Amino acid sequence: MMRDTILIFDDNEIERGILCELFRGEYNILEAKNGKDGIDLLKSNFDSISVVLIDNMMPVMDGFEVLERLKEKNVINKIPFIMITGEDSVEYERRGYEYGIVSYIKKPYQAEVIKQVVRNAVDWFQYKMQLELVVKKQNDDIQKQNEMLKRQAEKLNQLNETLIDSLSNLAEFRNMESRQHIKRIRAFVQCLGKCVMNRYPEYELTPEKLDQISWASSLHDIGKIVLPDSIILKSGRLTKDEFELIKSHTSKGAEIIAESIPLNDKEIFDYACDIARHHHEKYDGNGYPDGLKGDEISIAAQIVSLADVYDALTSKRVYKDAYEPDRAYQMIMSGQTGVYSPKLLEAFTEVRSDFESLSILYSDDE
Repeated sequence: MMRDTILIFDDNEIERGILCELFRGEYNILEAKNGKDGIDLLKSNFDSISVVLIDNMMPVMDGFEVLERLKEKNVINKIPFIMITGEDSVEYERRGYEYGIVSYIKKPYQAEVIKQVVRNAVDWFQYKMQLELVVKKQNDDIQKQNEMLKRQAEKLNQLNETLIDSLSNLAEFRNMESRQHIKRIRAFVQCLGKCVMNRYPEYELTPEKLDQISWASSLHDIGKIVLPDSIILKSGRLTKDEFELIKSHTSKGAEIIAESIPLNDKEIFDYACDIARHHHEKYDGNGYPDGLKGDEISIAAQIVSLADVYDALTSKRVYKDAYEPDRAYQMIMSGQTGVYSPKLLEAFTEVRSDFESLSILYSDDE
């Protein structure tokens, strides 16, 4: 419906007549002799009203009372209100503007001034409403685009997770390990990582980063798929040459991820390459393949390293029986499995019982 109507609130019939004559032929005119009648007219003709002229001095309900009532219903933001007044007080004007009027018409009336004030108010409000519609449409379009991008990201994440699961299961199959191994590693990484995140903010871990590290940890041993079964499945002691070949699974794993696994999530990709290569580095520099020392080793690789060692100790493998959790804990804390950072060991001590619970929850018997 076209907004082509002026609503005039004024109890003075002569002054209403003057205003009506000014706009007759240009607008349809609605007249109200008091605030209550004006509100009723406004309600029943809302969609057609272009501007409201309102006198403050009226019976039944004065102008400010009308504005108070309409402001509560958010009407004043949708139609321009211009107040008619004979007052010349700064406080009076301030009060009107606080209610949301756009301008004042001062008595005695000056025809050209009144017409220009009304024209400016109508034009400005039309521009405002059009701008709001444009902004709303743009926001709606942006929201739709964001929802589409979110769905695409979720789909890509699902593809990433499916790919990672498939590849990690392949590595487990080669190692004669159960699917539970990767579930335990992910759970240990989340558990230990959350403790590190809370205790040591300097590592700048976040829940989102922990999720990425957790998924990336699934590929930590992917390099073993290129090693011969005779070494992977050997139950006896490895020769020096065999151990050197086993150690190469770290660098080979990073190469496989970098060259052959199409992960579209850059963060997971970077974590996966780093973890595959460095999860056997040790804090004192006696690890492999690069002999990194201290915090040269990323916190992600450090966390996965400890989680992997704990799982190796507490699980049955072709070359050993499972150790009890207490013994595994003591071996890690005493450095028998290699040196870890003091901070990581403090966090491990805090989540020790949680690791035991997770081992039971994701046991190979399940």
